[in-house]
Amino acid sequence: MGRVINPESAGKERTRLTRATVLALRELMRQSQPDSKTRDLAAFIALALEAVAATIDASVDAWEKRGYWVKADRFRMEWYWSEQLGRAMRQAVLAEDWPTIALTAAQVARN
Repeated sequence: MGRVINPESAGKERTRLTRATVLALRELMRQSQPDSKTRDLAAFIALALEAVAATIDASVDAWEKRGYWVKADRFRMEWYWSEQLGRAMRQAVLAEDWPTIALTAAQVARN
């Protein structure tokens, strides 16, 4: 029996989620008034960012097993913003705080 290869790696999932987040950000920026579509887009961005943050540990596990601690820590620091901004976006969506949603969306767009 041969090796089992998982074509759905954490990196591919992170790339897919990042691209979907960019598309959602573009559509969110086109919204002139907050409505249900705006809330749905902001909620999707929050969930996607949290899902991106969840893929980080799966990516660095292999590096840590080989002793590449610096590389693993650098990668975690590079993607820390996704967890932080995902949490901020979730809280803003739940509170329906539109100015914070707009500010957080702009921060996500910069990263």
